[in-house]
Amino acid sequence: MMRTRRPKGVSLDVWPGFVDALATLLIVMIFVLMIFVVSQIYLSDALQGSKRGLDSLQAKLHEIASLLKIEEKKNTDLTTVLQSTTQQLHQMYALKNQVETDLSQKIALSDQRALTAEALLASLQLQIEDLNQKLQALNGALEVAETTRIEQKLTIEALDQKLAAALVQKVEELEKYRSEFFAKLKELLEKRSDVRVVGDRFVFQSEVLFPSGSATLQSAGEKKLKQLAKTLKEISLKMPADLSWVLRVDGHTDNRPIHTEKFASNWELSAARAIAVIKFLINEGIPAEHLAAAGFGEFHPLEKGVPDENNRRIELKLDQR
Repeated sequence: MMRTRRPKGVSLDVWPGFVDALATLLIVMIFVLMIFVVSQIYLSDALQGSKRGLDSLQAKLHEIASLLKIEEKKNTDLTTVLQSTTQQLHQMYALKNQVETDLSQKIALSDQRALTAEALLASLQLQIEDLNQKLQALNGALEVAETTRIEQKLTIEALDQKLAAALVQKVEELEKYRSEFFAKLKELLEKRSDVRVVGDRFVFQSEVLFPSGSATLQSAGEKKLKQLAKTLKEISLKMPADLSWVLRVDGHTDNRPIHTEKFASNWELSAARAIAVIKFLINEGIPAEHLAAAGFGEFHPLEKGVPDENNRRIELKLDQR
């Protein structure tokens, strides 16, 4: 509180003022101290609250850190999964591209094959049409050929009948002349024991015509063959020109082996004797085209068990050529 001023001229007492100032200062200091204490109290409370908040925040921070670690682990796992999935996805894309490429190639190949098949089918269709046309033409030709064949068959049958009739006629003619030849020759030779008649053949013993082991005709044999040639020429003059006849001369030997400088076996000897008879008959005027020679060796005996000399023979037969 304020003191009343003293009247001028009165002496100044500073102590009360000092006390007042000091009291005022003390009050101010107390006030400031009270404010400070209150501030400290409030600040302490605030600090306590802040500490509690900080502890709470610290706990939450630890919790968040734990959650962060968990999330980081999850993130790492997810990253790994994502990388694996991405790799698989790339592989699947590559596989997809490969499959698409293969499929495109197969489709192109299939299209090409389809085009080739269509072209082949068209070519085959043309070939079938061509074959059908050829088949129709062939069927027509076959029908014509069948008609011609039937006509030819009828013609052939008619010709066969004519030929058979002509053949029968020729055979009958040949048989007539053969019978005449056979009868005349038999009449000439019937008293000869060295010439026999066996069926439709005249059989001359080789000893009558040839020396032993030789194919050279001896004089007695030539004489008999001249008689045969004369008779054959007489008969042949009566035969028609179109009558096909031949005098077969077959040579036969016994089964005794022979091996000389001229004849290696009985084959050669029998053939040489038949040829010698043929040559003699040709010299006697018998046409060569009406003569035939064959050698049978020892392989066609007259009968088994007969003497060997009976198998040494020359057989003559008038036959149709």
